[in-house]
Amino acid sequence: MITRPLDLASRLRPVARGWDTLFYVNTGALALFFLLFGSRYVLAPGLGVDFALPTAGDVATSTLITDVVIAVPAPGMVVVEGAVVDYPGLAGWLRTKVAGERRKRLLVQASASLPARDLAEIYALAADAGFSGVLIATNAAAGKR
Repeated sequence: MITRPLDLASRLRPVARGWDTLFYVNTGALALFFLLFGSRYVLAPGLGVDFALPTAGDVATSTLITDVVIAVPAPGMVVVEGAVVDYPGLAGWLRTKVAGERRKRLLVQASASLPARDLAEIYALAADAGFSGVLIATNAAAGKR
């Protein structure tokens, strides 16, 4: 800093010598903080992480026997035993399949583009008809791109 023309150096207080150690204390505290609380995942933003969806092995998945199978390729369209019906027609067809029997399960082979609203409606129709459970069919190869 240039102080000669106005003689500013004579008007400044000298730096206290006690502050010299504070620099080293702060540096040591920061180093200790990063050693104790640092994580190699948090403090390394350039670290490459492979995000993959979890998968279940064959042992972890359960195999349940289903009594009735339907396919839902598009919203509002259901394929049952070679016939195409809508949701009101599906309700009647499901009631005839249960026909007083209990503990039947329904397998729904749904397309990937089927909205959750339609799945909820199929669940409700199956519950009204008297099915004990509804399973959704998935394709293991469709999840891997």
